[in-house]
Amino acid sequence: MHIGLYFGSFNPIHTGHLIVANHVLAYTEVDKIWFVISPHNPLKDSHSLLNEYDRLHLVKLAIEDNTKFRASNVEFQLPKPSYTVNTLAYLTEKFPLERFSIIMGTDSFQNIHRWKNFEHLIENYAFILYARPGFEIKETQNAKLTILNAPLLDISSTYIRKQIKEKKSIKYIVPANVEEYILANRYYQK
Repeated sequence: MHIGLYFGSFNPIHTGHLIVANHVLAYTEVDKIWFVISPHNPLKDSHSLLNEYDRLHLVKLAIEDNTKFRASNVEFQLPKPSYTVNTLAYLTEKFPLERFSIIMGTDSFQNIHRWKNFEHLIENYAFILYARPGFEIKETQNAKLTILNAPLLDISSTYIRKQIKEKKSIKYIVPANVEEYILANRYYQK
């Protein structure tokens, strides 16, 4: 089975993430997508991160009606901070019959040279990139790339957190059940 690994903080997951994942399923040979919740991205500040188990729960809520999507907490038990190369080594050993591809935006791929042991990732895994305006791929690093023009929403988790702090609506930006859970638990209000 071909698994697309969609790594992220998902702080919180939003409609844009789901649209990209659905597009990858529709336009590639990927059979399933695992949303890999990163407890701590080494290239990002962690002070605004909701607890990893709360973010995992929000992802599960967001994808509960899609059997081709799975929330993965694999990085919770691995050493922190989370490095993609370590996660893929673990997954490849644990699931030797699966084929893994990495899903990311072209903006993230432009920073691939900053990732730990990125050469190993490029040699051993394929990348499924969704095009982000202003981030054309000029240097492929000899990676196996599939570049998709997925429909993108100009929203971010940062924007959603700001909306919540300012007591503004996040309706339609996140799935309804995610919005309800975030508001009921007063997430991101401090």
